[in-house]
Formats: sequence, structure tokens, C-alpha cells
Amino acid sequence: MSDQPIVFEEWKTGDGTLIAVARLNTPKALNSLSLEMIRLLTPQLKRWAEDPAIQAVWLESEGDKAFCAGGDIVALYRSMTEPQGASEGEAFFNEEYELDYLIHTFQKPIVCWGHGIVMGGGMGIMEGASHRVVTEGSKLAMPEITIGLYPDVAAGWFLNRTPGRTGLFLGLTGARLNGADAVFTGLADRFIRHDLKADVVAELCKRDWQGDDPHAVVGSVLRQFERESADAMPESPVRTHFDEINRVTDADSLEATVSQLKELSGGDGWVAKATRSLASASPTSLALVWRHLHGCKHNSLKEVLDKELVLSTKCLTKGEFAEGIRALLIDKDQQPRWRYASLAEMDSAWIDDFFS
Repeated sequence: MSDQPIVFEEWKTGDGTLIAVARLNTPKALNSLSLEMIRLLTPQLKRWAEDPAIQAVWLESEGDKAFCAGGDIVALYRSMTEPQGASEGEAFFNEEYELDYLIHTFQKPIVCWGHGIVMGGGMGIMEGASHRVVTEGSKLAMPEITIGLYPDVAAGWFLNRTPGRTGLFLGLTGARLNGADAVFTGLADRFIRHDLKADVVAELCKRDWQGDDPHAVVGSVLRQFERESADAMPESPVRTHFDEINRVTDADSLEATVSQLKELSGGDGWVAKATRSLASASPTSLALVWRHLHGCKHNSLKEVLDKELVLSTKCLTKGEFAEGIRALLIDKDQQPRWRYASLAEMDSAWIDDFFS
């Protein structure tokens, strides 16, 4: 196996053109996205965009546990706690969002095989792809409330485009979605069994690409294998609890919404499990999620990413994000000392400063 953090390949198709491949290749780190990986992938995608022989791009990962479990937040922690480190964190967010925008606006088809864990920065990559595939092993989430951050990587754009208020629910709870949930909420396009992956690739490589629209070629192949996977599709808890999710997120303030969500956290069902994280969530993060998602509702993708760059850069310097990573991954004491113990205690000027 290559020791490069991203492996690039090109597969020949039936008509002699090429499918470009980028494989995230740090499985021991759950393929978490580092600045080095971003700096490899962005220029490669730009080269593929200009190469007339490349018909489509295929994004995947090494190993079965995760497509990408998020950004390399341990490296971000170092950037926040070491002298002169802040510039590295700023570079990470700047270049990560540039990559996300590039994927969203890429003219050629990008197929993302989102098997295993897809969280945070992994969602940023996957959501921009033109053809987002999930499997029976997919687990999607934006769990930033537990580390003193907020759902970024254009989440202000894609969470606002989910049905009803499911995006707000996912942002405030960090709830995990399965493949069926991802398709229902519009965060994925196709559900295909993971054991059919090699067959999907073989079929794409067999096709004649020059006589048809490349997006149509990809669409027809994925549709074929989605039909073959119908029996493996799990139930979607989000679909099942859709009305309840809309009910408990229907309030005029964050405090009222969180209170209604917490009322569901008792018991053993999916909704109870999904809302339990609120007990240990950063109140600052909850306030950032609420304000960011409401403030981005009518923004373009570019406007959302510009806002997130300001917001994320502030998160590097305000302490809450560093404390969340410390508690979860550095000291691993699971006892974050948040600046405010509750939403009721929070000074609104504290949140205002994140957005200024």
C-alpha cells in the first residue's frame, strides 16, 4: 500500500478515455483530512478539470471504516495552543473551503463513494460531489457541537436544503444518519450495496463516454446498481420521525428549541439517542449553529463559505474549540470546561463577536 496520504490513479474506459481516481489513504486516522491532503487534492482536481481525456472523477477511501471522519483536529489543536500556530489553522480553513467550493462547482461528474464514517470535513468533500453514493455501512454526521465548533464546510448551505427542519435538528444534535437517512434528507443521491462497488467501477470503465453526456453515463450506471441494492436499504429513522423532528425544532428561540429537544432524550429510541448529546454540548456551539443556519438561509454557496471562514477563524482564537478537542482527543477526560455552563448564562456579546 502506498504511504502517500492520497493515492491518485487513472482508469481507462472502453473508448480509451479516463476516469480519474483520488483515494484518501490514511485509514488508521479514519482518513481524516489534513492540510497536506488538501494541498494534494486541490491542484490535482484542477489539473483533471483541464484534461480533456478525463471524463469523470471517482473519490473513495482506503479501508472499510471511514470515507473521512472529519478534519485533522489534533493538528488544529496544536495550531491553537502553540506560539505562532494560528496561521496554520487559518490556512487549513481557507484551503479546505476552497477545496469544498471547487468540488461543488466542478463541471465534470464527481462520484463520491461514501462508505463508513463520513463526518465534518468528510461531509464537506462528499456534499459537493455531483453523485453521492452511500452504502449499508455509511454513517453520516456533523457532530461539531461536542467539540466547541459548529457545522462548517458549507453546512450553512447544505443543511438548509434538507426537508423541513431536519438540517437544524442535525446541526443541534450531531445525530448520526444511515444511508437511507442520507438519501431521504438529500445529503446523498444513491444507495448502493458496498459489495457491488467493484462492479460499479467495472461498468463505468466499460462504457463509451464520448458519445454521451458524462453525467448521464454516471447516472445510468448508478441507477442500475441502486435497483440491485433495494433489498439492502435500511429503514430511515429520520423519515420515520420526520413529523416529530419538525415539531421539536419549531420554536422562536434557541433556548425553547433546545428545551423541546431535551424532553426527548429519555428512553431508548433513535430520537432519544440522537438528542442525548445536548447534555454535554457546548452552549456556545449551539448558539453558533442556531445563528449561522438562520443567517445563511438565503445565501449562495460562496456567501456561506465566506461567512464560515470568518466564523471558523474566530473559533481558532476564542478557546471553546481548543477546549472541546482537549477533552475529547488530547486529555480524553470527556470533561470539557465550557465557557458557559448553560445557554441562560451566556452573554449575547460573546456570540456577536464570532460573527463580526
